Amino acid sequence: MKMLKVSDETFLKIKDQIEAEEPEVMSEYKVIRTYSAGVFYAKVESRKGREAVLLDSKRIHYWDGAASLSQLAMQGVSKPENCRIPCAMKRHEVTEVIEVIDMTVKAKLSLDGVAVWKK
Repeated sequence: MKMLKVSDETFLKIKDQIEAEEPEVMSEYKVIRTYSAGVFYAKVESRKGREAVLLDSKRIHYWDGAASLSQLAMQGVSKPENCRIPCAMKRHEVTEVIEVIDMTVKAKLSLDGVAVWKK
């Protein structure tokens, strides 16, 4: 897990978001579902039709502890030890994008806390 140095005020704002019943949506990161390439979470640099350019993207090969992508984007995962998320890609072009869901701070921190999956 990455450790960030933040002010007490910033920490309290993030903590409030994590604990909120209806957390504020974090617009910078999205959950992206494609037709055949799988599911990712990333910043969307651009989108044209069904094609998108993703930055700082991670493929979500397998998740546990969320019933749907909607729940994953809102709450993250409750069983990170069972999830498979490989290393991040700086820039990634994907086609056949069929769903883009805004993520919350809580969900982003949850997925960032999953250990990098390697074989």
